[in-house]
Amino acid sequence: MTAILYPEQIQARNHYIDRIRPFVGQNIIKVLTGQRRVGKSYLLFQIMQEIEKSATAQILYINKEDLAFSFLKTAEDLHRYVIENKAETGKTAVFIDEIQDIENFGSALRSLLLNPYLDLYCTGSNANLLSGDIAGHLSGRYIEIVVYSLSYTEFLDFHNLKSNSQNLDKYLKYGGLPYLKHLALEENIVFEYLKNIYATIVYRDIINRFAVRNTPFLEQLVLFLAGNTGSIFSAKKISDFLKSQQVKMLPKQVQTYISYLTNAFLIHKVVRYDLIGKRVFEFGDKYYFENLGIRNGICGYRLEDRGKLLENAVYNQLLFKGYKVSIGKLDQLEIDFIAQKGGETHYFQVALTLNDPKTIEREFGNLIAIKDNYPKTVITFDAFSGNTYSGINAISLEEFLLS
Repeated sequence: MTAILYPEQIQARNHYIDRIRPFVGQNIIKVLTGQRRVGKSYLLFQIMQEIEKSATAQILYINKEDLAFSFLKTAEDLHRYVIENKAETGKTAVFIDEIQDIENFGSALRSLLLNPYLDLYCTGSNANLLSGDIAGHLSGRYIEIVVYSLSYTEFLDFHNLKSNSQNLDKYLKYGGLPYLKHLALEENIVFEYLKNIYATIVYRDIINRFAVRNTPFLEQLVLFLAGNTGSIFSAKKISDFLKSQQVKMLPKQVQTYISYLTNAFLIHKVVRYDLIGKRVFEFGDKYYFENLGIRNGICGYRLEDRGKLLENAVYNQLLFKGYKVSIGKLDQLEIDFIAQKGGETHYFQVALTLNDPKTIEREFGNLIAIKDNYPKTVITFDAFSGNTYSGINAISLEEFLLS
């Protein structure tokens, strides 16, 4: 078995490692999913190094992006390779990077799980990696951890920076792909890298995977969503707008292409929830980008987009903290985010600034109208310290991202 060549520098991301560690050595599949280049492989390397130090298992690493493993095309190939290369005695920790490139991989995982001496880990750049029949067959026998771009605190740690307004702007402008730590944080350098990552995601995880033929429409759709981050749209509204731009695509096709984008973790679709009727609306969703740098590379980093970036950054932080997030509607009032976790709810309004009475009345008033006792917070770019407004806290984006 060949020795594993670890990267020279592996930056710890304890937020994820602490969640994986309790399952190390257990007969349960550890699945890491997320957009390409968010650091899934590096998390595998961290776990490998911990296992090596503890000498509790032999390690078998399969990287489907490495040509050396191009012969592993089917579930049968994968199963045979693992069985032939596992330790003769004791445990083997099996790590499979980008497993979605192996045909019918789920049947191989089911079979390998029958061996109590195999400790299984895999990654994939596909939101529906374990779905449908695969999830049914593996029910209760796997955990899935979604890996996101660096949070603001991770970004500061990776780049050895302290939090201030200038570095917060860098985070909002360039996003949190881990590899940026090896590059100078300069516009021409970073956006050149990010545009290449975007092209890889579109080509490998969307066009190739789903046999997309209308690539010009796909690019126009992404450009539209980037320019309208956080706006409420139905597939029909998007279709109508693109039609006005001489791009013809039926609403059903718009929905299909959006599903491809969410499946590749390029964007997140957020549904609207009726706080009175206690139901999810069928139409009118919002879309946020997984990585702000990629979004800015697509449509530009513009002063007039600061409100959109603020809202997107808040949404991403809520995901990072493990919340299930939806948009709220209370009669005619809009609640920016309903964040739920562990049976608890937290409501958020997001405002670029709180420098006039009308804005204050609107943002706080929407939260005051919610007649329950769950916490409610307004997040703004403004630095704010002082009393609450009718019992509702106001905090700056920087404070929220550091919390």
